[in-house]
Amino acid sequence: MKQTLQTSYLIKGLVICVDALLMLGFTMVVYYFMTGLIPFTAYLHYKMYMLLSLLAFIFSDFIFPPLLQMRKVKPEKIVVNLIYFIIVYMMLLIAMLSFVDVNMLSLKFVLVTSSIIWLLLVVWRLSCRVLVKKIRTLGRNSRTIIFVGASQNMVDLYREILNDPSTGYKVLGYIDNGKNDNLGSLPYLGDMSVLYDYLTENHTNIDMLFYASTSSDVDNARKLINFCDNHIIRFYQVPNLYSYFRRELKLELMGDIPVLYVREEPLLNPFNRFIKRSFDIVAACLFLFTIFPFVYIIVGTIIKITSPGPIFFKQKRNGLDGKEFFCYKFRSMKVNNDADKVQATKNDPRKYPFGNFMRRTNIDELPQFINVLNGTMSIVGPRPHMVKHTEEYGALIDKYMVRHLAKPGITGWAQVKGCRGETKELYQMEERIEKDIWYVENWSFLLDLRIIFMTAFNMFFTKEENAY
Repeated sequence: MKQTLQTSYLIKGLVICVDALLMLGFTMVVYYFMTGLIPFTAYLHYKMYMLLSLLAFIFSDFIFPPLLQMRKVKPEKIVVNLIYFIIVYMMLLIAMLSFVDVNMLSLKFVLVTSSIIWLLLVVWRLSCRVLVKKIRTLGRNSRTIIFVGASQNMVDLYREILNDPSTGYKVLGYIDNGKNDNLGSLPYLGDMSVLYDYLTENHTNIDMLFYASTSSDVDNARKLINFCDNHIIRFYQVPNLYSYFRRELKLELMGDIPVLYVREEPLLNPFNRFIKRSFDIVAACLFLFTIFPFVYIIVGTIIKITSPGPIFFKQKRNGLDGKEFFCYKFRSMKVNNDADKVQATKNDPRKYPFGNFMRRTNIDELPQFINVLNGTMSIVGPRPHMVKHTEEYGALIDKYMVRHLAKPGITGWAQVKGCRGETKELYQMEERIEKDIWYVENWSFLLDLRIIFMTAFNMFFTKEENAY
């Protein structure tokens, strides 16, 4: 769905043009330094490469367009967007080059050029973003707004605009049947009886009108929409959902019908799922077919010597969409009948010495790479809970089941933030669930890499008191 409210198309066009010029210019520079040839049109292979490179660049820009035109965007989102952009660009370019005989241009040339282009685009776009914000703060590239209605959702909207002047929105005032002290110093332009007189007199200075309405206010809304259409004022309706939705909402079109949804799930995107699953398969295969056999022989032998019973422990846990699956671990406790009911505690008598060591160092979790390979788990995700705990906490904690919108992981955001081990009090599990839900709503491949790095760092350099 197009985001016309937050978009400046002039900036988007300028950014794409400069992107293309940077790509073409520095490709020429890299070509000269790597081949010693001046890249004029006499070299057919160079002409062909530049044509294919430009096509790949344009297509990648279409899939992952620049975000600088957005009136609100975080710097890290710009960088992540560029990572996806350059990956698609390289894949497309290499694929097209494989069908064309382009002599003298190696894979090394493509990788070096793409890396330099990515660095240049990061510097250029972040610098451009700073410049755009500065220009908007000074009052340029701005839009003038008027509020009609002063309900709580309009107050929140005004605070959002007030807190970030770089969006370029300037609110002229509000019209309502009474003053609202929560709008602070925002000019009160009068009651609803002066609405059309004010708009008629000032419509040339108004770019946008935000209207706070209710479902019973259809006739007035239609009349106001018609007036705005006839006076070149862009109309935006702000639904009064504050009373029962106190979070960011998303809008999607189902056919021509607008539908609001309450949660962003990046892993609903097929491309994101492909990236995450591909990484899981590659990492699981590398570990299981290289290191794990040696780990299994050593750990399995010690388990057999120090504690009677099987090497592996498997337990039913809840995974994606709440479905049950068998989670594998190295057995760290004596064989007992409470494994599916009772959480491990600090001085749990069921643990044996080597099992205690495995739990502290997370070695007992390594067989879960088998779960990763068979698709029931991911390397990173909310930790899977035993079925009994899911039933108990699902009844006690609001939104507990939301964590099951992603595959469970060997490690997760909650774990690297210190939420692991025994949960003696309910608030401890609530904190864990809060972080699990944050992960579901904010997933990115870079976040997964960050969690993996933090997990490794914690294992080797941090003493985790709750790891038992």
